[in-house]
Amino acid sequence: MLESLHQFDVELFLKVNRDMGNPFFDWLLPLMRNRYFWMPLYLFIIIFCVKEYKKRGWYIIGMLAFTVAMGDLIASRVIKPLAGRIRPCNDIDLVGELIRRVPCGSGYSFPSAHATNHFAMAVFLIFVFYDKWKPILPIGIAWAFLISFSQIYVGVHYPIDTMVGALLGSLIGFTTSIIYKKIQPQV
Repeated sequence: MLESLHQFDVELFLKVNRDMGNPFFDWLLPLMRNRYFWMPLYLFIIIFCVKEYKKRGWYIIGMLAFTVAMGDLIASRVIKPLAGRIRPCNDIDLVGELIRRVPCGSGYSFPSAHATNHFAMAVFLIFVFYDKWKPILPIGIAWAFLISFSQIYVGVHYPIDTMVGALLGSLIGFTTSIIYKKIQPQV
């Protein structure tokens, strides 16, 4: 059972990493997973929250930071060392088959911390802002999905790594949004 799941994961990984390769994705998708590329968005979120929501905005930013910290802690410091799954770009069985589009990290692969953190942020922001701005649902999910998909395309994560990261991040974002709604200042 586990062997057939692993084989499916490798085959799907190679379909995305190798078979979907094209110059546009080669340019775009490495950018999508780069944290510095998203800095203007993160800065906008901070400025928007503080300007529009004042004191409550600081609670939103604080809980968003807590959400990311929890995602990173659980994915990178707890689960990855326990699972110990090698990244596809470090797997000697895939050396001649995959395309490396970014430097390969030395850490473990399962689950994807990028997927965990970005789905956590997206789900948290969706639950906080959905009542006032409905487009945040498809935009937030598409944003987190694009970053997660990029991880597969560039060769640093298997699809199951990102799927589990997305589920874990969604759970964390949902949980922290509930905590936020309980502790937010009433304005």
